[in-house]
Amino acid sequence: MNNVFTGMRISSSGLTAERLRMDTIASNIANATTTRGEKGQPYVRKIAVFQENLQGELDKATGTYKKSFKGVKAVGIEDDTSPLRNVYDPAHPDANAEGYVKMPNVNILNEMADMIAATRAYEANVNTINAQKSMFSKALEIGSR
Repeated sequence: MNNVFTGMRISSSGLTAERLRMDTIASNIANATTTRGEKGQPYVRKIAVFQENLQGELDKATGTYKKSFKGVKAVGIEDDTSPLRNVYDPAHPDANAEGYVKMPNVNILNEMADMIAATRAYEANVNTINAQKSMFSKALEIGSR
């Protein structure tokens, strides 16, 4: 009976992961022009990092150790290591002696493309959960006859 809800748990973990990814992208877009943060440095683009969530167990029948996929889990949010942009704007308060301002390494076009991909992955997980709910409902209808 435990395996019946495995698909829903996997899709649920996908929903959680894509939500974190969308929140991270939204933060990047909101700070795309932030030239001075808490430490006086420009904002650095953030990237949500995930990994598969495996659960290992000993198979008593064969005596072997097997791993089963339990979905995806967030490992953390890391800074993007790509270089910051230099923009010529001598009137900007954060401009250096040559008139250049260090700007965040956020590219709005890339962020929007990532947001579309994250939204579609989120929708796919929602559709999977809805399909599984529909199958469970039909199974209950068949069982009640």
